Amino acid sequence: MSRRVLVTGAAGFIGFHLCRKLLERKDIVVGVDNLNPYYDVSLKQDRLAILKQEGNFSFHPASLENMEELEQVFSTGGFDIVVNMAAQAGVRYSLEKPMVYADSNLTGFINILENCRHHKTPHLVYASSSSVYGANRKMPFSESDNVDHPVSLYAATKKANELMAHSYSSLFGLPVTGLRIFTVYGPWGRPDMALFKFTKAILENKPVEIYNHGIMLRDFTYVEDIVEGVTKVMEKPPTPDDSWDGLSPQPDRSYAPYRIYNLGNNKPEKLLKMVEVLEASLGKKADRRMLPMQAGDVKETAANIDQINGEYGFEPKTTIEEGIPRFVEWYRNYYKV
Repeated sequence: MSRRVLVTGAAGFIGFHLCRKLLERKDIVVGVDNLNPYYDVSLKQDRLAILKQEGNFSFHPASLENMEELEQVFSTGGFDIVVNMAAQAGVRYSLEKPMVYADSNLTGFINILENCRHHKTPHLVYASSSSVYGANRKMPFSESDNVDHPVSLYAATKKANELMAHSYSSLFGLPVTGLRIFTVYGPWGRPDMALFKFTKAILENKPVEIYNHGIMLRDFTYVEDIVEGVTKVMEKPPTPDDSWDGLSPQPDRSYAPYRIYNLGNNKPEKLLKMVEVLEASLGKKADRRMLPMQAGDVKETAANIDQINGEYGFEPKTTIEEGIPRFVEWYRNYYKV
């Protein structure tokens, strides 16, 4: 049977790919996005134009921080699942525009929670971020790790989302699943992310800025693998864990219907290897400019995905040697380079 699914951030990178996947599965998808100008709005509009070609897709231009607009969306009918992919993204931008993050990621998220509560949503799935691991250095990052030392406001808002979600799960029995998503890349990607910026710079014969002198590891995860993980988790709302003990509390689960999973590739790659694969895909060398570490950044990310693998059979399949050429092909076609 077709499910009725609300996807916020539907014109965003992951939200767009998720909507396409759900529409392929014949779900009825309602998309929400405010098309904010954080990056090229025409890219978002072009993603949206593809989704609007599908008969099972409808769209509402709305901001999560506007409660009236959001309530109008929820009043259109009961949703079997709500997937919140909308947020103000970007680590470095949070240093410049902190109030934007408070509005979108905090006020916006509590508005989602309130609507899910009052409309008795059977399952809320929301995007957290690998950035919550902050200053942690034990690799790979595990859901059981302490995440109390964020190094950016963006990361702090994502940790706050996890805490807010637990409070609603505990108080109102709202089933919520948080996904700590690691570095995503692929076709229709975000222009503020490294692969997109590097590709543009190389093709325009401009320098590629590589921070921390290239001494970085990232758990690059192909967008279709991320979407596969999201759709698997959507199938089963979390239930209370009867073995949970407040004397030795596990942070990724609860006595409430609440779970958190890492969603990554479990195969961190050197940043410079990513550059080398990109150069080979483009058939062109980069003019590399090595720079110091940026504020709010971390040297390494790596996802322990044992939990989501064991419970849902999630296993990413795409290597950067396969995924980067697919991105380059899309980039060349989209920008007619």
